[in-house]
Amino acid sequence: MSSLNLDDFTDLIERPDGGVRRDAEARRERQIVPPGSLGRLDDLGEWLAAAQGTVPVRPVERPRVVLFAGDHGIAELGVSARPAGSAGQLVRDVLEGARPVSVLARRLGVPVRVVDMALDCDPETLPEDVVRHRVRRGSGRIDIEDALTPEEAEAAFRAGVALADEEADSGTDLVVLGDVSVGGTTAAGVLVAALCGTDASVVTGRGGLAIDDLAWMRKCAAIRDALRRARPVLGDQLQLLATVGGADLAAITGFLLQSAVRKMPVILDGVVVAACALVGQRVAFRAPDWWLAAHDSGEPGQAKALDRMALEPVLTQGVRVGEGAGALLALPVVQAAAALSAELPERAEEKSEEKAAETDDAEVSQPE
Repeated sequence: MSSLNLDDFTDLIERPDGGVRRDAEARRERQIVPPGSLGRLDDLGEWLAAAQGTVPVRPVERPRVVLFAGDHGIAELGVSARPAGSAGQLVRDVLEGARPVSVLARRLGVPVRVVDMALDCDPETLPEDVVRHRVRRGSGRIDIEDALTPEEAEAAFRAGVALADEEADSGTDLVVLGDVSVGGTTAAGVLVAALCGTDASVVTGRGGLAIDDLAWMRKCAAIRDALRRARPVLGDQLQLLATVGGADLAAITGFLLQSAVRKMPVILDGVVVAACALVGQRVAFRAPDWWLAAHDSGEPGQAKALDRMALEPVLTQGVRVGEGAGALLALPVVQAAAALSAELPERAEEKSEEKAAETDDAEVSQPE
């Protein structure tokens, strides 16, 4: 019998501090640039202040990119422009600095952590710190079989929880969360369609390399068939991840929920992470308050998931490559919002009024 009870997250996750957010809004109204003139940056600064529980907001000084990696058996059907089982090479490229996320992370000075949950490759070909959480070699073909056993799904979910604790304990103050997968967007589409009650065609996108029409039709059919298998287990989120998710998706879901428990804000990347966030919302309705949607990738499944969670993307750049690249682009915007919120001076008249109020209070408090 499993000791994992996802319902516990409902009690463990609190909303970001609403009082602090109101204080941040009040401070913003006193600053020299009129409220609203910085657009979305005002909202981002206030969101971050509430997540940190402090005004003025602290700068984001120790961000980290965390990427969960896995191969999906459904890729055997030709639903991806990449060959089935090739995510391991993508991981090696990330580690060697040859992927977009590597270039951006290097430019921004942000460390990248890659976690192998279900790559279909020999573990000896990757560093030990990458493969130590692996649950299995490749996830099952979800149109005809479960992605994982219940035990594997729990192990993957727990790995995600443990990694969130590691990041929080090490002082990471914001996580840029992404995936490195082949076939992952198909599994994500199934989760989004199941949780939003939509048809396969509504959530089927063309992936990072823009598959052709024939591949899109194969992908749509695969999501349709997997969706039939998903609907009977909608009431059990862990079983849903085992049936039509995958080890990387289960780990991402665990990571997101535990990050909310630990009050560690997370920037979400593309459709795979958005689908996991949607599962997380079903587990604990307050959890999305700790997450920020980085960008609109153009994937219909991502748009559907973000709309359901009422999360508005920061950027619209059409970045479909995945691997956290689009989310990393949003990091400088968040850091800029934090700097403006903390460092813009207040208007002179506001300072004079505050000083006068302090003087009056001091006079009233003087003994006769």
